[in-house]
Amino acid sequence: MDKIIDSLSNIERAIIPYIHASVEEIVKKSGLDKTTVLRALGFLESKGFLKLNQKINKVIDLAVNGIHYKKNHLPERKLLISIEENNNKNLEEIKNISKLSDNEFKAALGALKKKALINLENGKLKILASKEECSKKFVEELLIEKLPIDIEKLSDKEKLALDSLKSRKDIIEILETKEISFVLTESGKSIAGKKIISELIEEVNPEIIKSWTGNKKFRRYDFNIPTPSIYGGKKHFVNQSIEQGKKIWLELGFKEMTGDFTVNGFWNFDALFTAQDHPVREMQDTFFIKGVEGKLPNQKLVDSVKKAHEEGVDNSKGWGYKWQEKDGKKVMLRTHTTCLSSKKLSTLKKQDLPAKFFSINKVFRNETVDWKHIFEFNQAEGIVIDPNANFRHLIGYLKEFAKKMGYNKIRIQPSYFPYTEPSLEASIWNEERKEWVEVLGAGIFRPEVTIPLLGTTLPVLAWGPGFDRLMLEAHKIKDLRELYKNDIDYLRNHNILIK
Repeated sequence: MDKIIDSLSNIERAIIPYIHASVEEIVKKSGLDKTTVLRALGFLESKGFLKLNQKINKVIDLAVNGIHYKKNHLPERKLLISIEENNNKNLEEIKNISKLSDNEFKAALGALKKKALINLENGKLKILASKEECSKKFVEELLIEKLPIDIEKLSDKEKLALDSLKSRKDIIEILETKEISFVLTESGKSIAGKKIISELIEEVNPEIIKSWTGNKKFRRYDFNIPTPSIYGGKKHFVNQSIEQGKKIWLELGFKEMTGDFTVNGFWNFDALFTAQDHPVREMQDTFFIKGVEGKLPNQKLVDSVKKAHEEGVDNSKGWGYKWQEKDGKKVMLRTHTTCLSSKKLSTLKKQDLPAKFFSINKVFRNETVDWKHIFEFNQAEGIVIDPNANFRHLIGYLKEFAKKMGYNKIRIQPSYFPYTEPSLEASIWNEERKEWVEVLGAGIFRPEVTIPLLGTTLPVLAWGPGFDRLMLEAHKIKDLRELYKNDIDYLRNHNILIK
């Protein structure tokens, strides 16, 4: 037992003679402050000598207005007295006589009406109750007189009075106090009350060496004592997942595309053959930058896109309206990374083909936030420009990417997008929620996209998975919002395996 005691720190040794008592008594008898005592008790708990218990007590007390009202009556009592003493006075006169503020008068009026003590008739306040009923103290007044009081000691009526007072400004406040106690274990009982004669040396410094006489003992080190966890630095698991996604596309022979968060309507919508009256171009879906106008590319490209919208290309009919240049100049936060694909296609030459490009980056949409929708999220973009590419290749790329991200259950369905034909929609099975979750739209770019941008109907496979939704299953998370909560304990303990 002496060996065990010799392994304890000096503050632990200082309270051992008194640990059969309460925390408050230990503070008094040991001469240590409460914070130091609690720290010592925590150390002893980690070594199995005791078990700490913490109870949070809620105490109701008077706030600023409550202290005033306790001395000078609640507003409803003042108003009732004013009505009793001034019969046949109108509402405004009674208010002036009571000397209540606007807020106090409204609160008092509501409280008295709720208690059915008064009524307003022809602009005058009338008392409905008898003098005996009016003279009885309100339950709120009785509660104020009893404060401070533990919230658990309130009767049902007092709880209703508490709810009433809580709805009004600065009458009461609820204070939380922590009550800490502990229970000794068997090993704790074996050392409780032992007298500790001397302190132990816990560290060696020049002063101790100079004055060393050999009459002091060193603290014994216990290598079995639990130590605080050390958390090394690491990348956020979202960034780790993005790096994993990029690694997959790079291994498949793709090159990365980059671009700005802001883009004009021409690249975000028009170059992708999205009609200018399409709902996605409204403020309800897109974040527009007020007071900014973007620059359009060279006139030849603008005219080609304009023609695709107004007249169509390659025997298509277009949208049949007059294309507006001002809509193409509107600046917004990009709603998808497909705008990177449209820009990239416009820069390619014949000698650059075939080619494959990808991007994993932020996009922004004016979404109603829920478990699978947020207004800022990551999208994985991909395009393949190849004369031999076909729809089966597209499905193959998507399945391969999903498989490498850890998804074996993927569902492909026909879909519609303004800039691809044929188009598909892919969903993955979310095991946490037991449902299919749409993660991407894909297809082959229409001639209305490729002819203006590339000058040819060459097949271009395109897709845009919602990358954050892919991360839900990978991290066993049920809600997209949890990806960005940055809970420090979750981040410390969360591991991700780079596959």
